[in-house]
Amino acid sequence: MTIASPRNVLFVDLDGTLTDPAGGIVGCFRFALAAMGRPAPPDADLRWIIGPSLRQSFAEMLDGADGAEEALAVYRSCYGSTGLFEAFVYDGAREALARLKESGARLFLCTSKPAVHARRILDRFGLAGSFDGIYGAELDGRFEDKGDLIAHILAAEGLDPGDCVMWGDRRQDVAGAGRHAIPTIGALWGFGGEKELGAAGAAVLCAAPAEVPAAFGRFRREVAPAGRPPRDR
Repeated sequence: MTIASPRNVLFVDLDGTLTDPAGGIVGCFRFALAAMGRPAPPDADLRWIIGPSLRQSFAEMLDGADGAEEALAVYRSCYGSTGLFEAFVYDGAREALARLKESGARLFLCTSKPAVHARRILDRFGLAGSFDGIYGAELDGRFEDKGDLIAHILAAEGLDPGDCVMWGDRRQDVAGAGRHAIPTIGALWGFGGEKELGAAGAAVLCAAPAEVPAAFGRFRREVAPAGRPPRDR
């Protein structure tokens, strides 16, 4: 008799994976730069800020940490009022989450966005019920690093890294999961792209959310009886 592998936990990124938040994030980022007296690049030149820590992105744009916290506060005043809902759910993302849940997967949101914002977004778009837990960064900067956030989730939920897979669109997702020997499903429709995700070491790349349940299923192996090797499902 075969026994199902326990690899049934999926950590799910938000921005660039479930939702396209470019309008709100880029618009509020430009608003904050202008408030700091800095010229704001065109929207198309700021898509790189989606995914990494905005605190670090402001420090880079302002040539150092000085002013980054002030700019972040201005950004959050804009984003928390209107910007966080200037987003849309990617086609197929809802259906992918539903199929994953139906398969018995345990889903945990794992985003570098502040958790207080992530919960509001999931509630607004009707996605919160898909998750067994919702985790994100703290406003003071704790858990902005994906590796630190994953460590926090593992400890809080009592999870074994060997049971888990990450699903995200940026190299930070891959690197953070890799610190815990967790493989990543790369989302090519997001903001990282094939070159970035491939170089970071994503285990598998998907071109659309509809492909993710099958990709996740390939990580869920059957353990064969003694004397027989395991096989891919």
